[in-house]
Amino acid sequence: MPELIDPTSRLRTSFVAAVKEFRADQDYPVPWFVEDVDPQALVDPAAFEAYTMRVINERTASGVRPGFVPMTTLWWADGEQFLGRMAIRHHLTPALEKWGGHIGYDVRPSARRQGHATAMLAAALPIAKSLGISQTLVMCDKTNIASRRVIEANGGQLIDLTDHKRRYWVPTA
Repeated sequence: MPELIDPTSRLRTSFVAAVKEFRADQDYPVPWFVEDVDPQALVDPAAFEAYTMRVINERTASGVRPGFVPMTTLWWADGEQFLGRMAIRHHLTPALEKWGGHIGYDVRPSARRQGHATAMLAAALPIAKSLGISQTLVMCDKTNIASRRVIEANGGQLIDLTDHKRRYWVPTA
């Protein structure tokens, strides 16, 4: 049964395969987290371990890179299979209020349309609550019907539509 777990080097083979899938996918843009992986981490186990530790350390203010806020990144995995990733931003900047929100998620192309995104968001909401977030700002592109359904299935209430985004409040309780 899939679950949210901390990034771990034991999923390296599956994660690398997922990165290849994301890059080959012609239907969606490559997620930012794929471009954020040090290319050496995709071929060298020690570099991959360093990558997973960097992602885990981004949960604290001292581990955050310039231009980022503290965030908890978790992987959606079923045994040894990496299925997706979830990021919960601990607080929002004006730019994140407009373009990013508290929670972002990506499901690898071969695992899409199987309910993983809906389950990932549901599993992330109690974690957001434990971080002191009473309601999360979650958004999707205006044209992304699948993500719209995921958000609404998790109780999302539409706030507004911007030029490119649908913005929702999703309760964490």
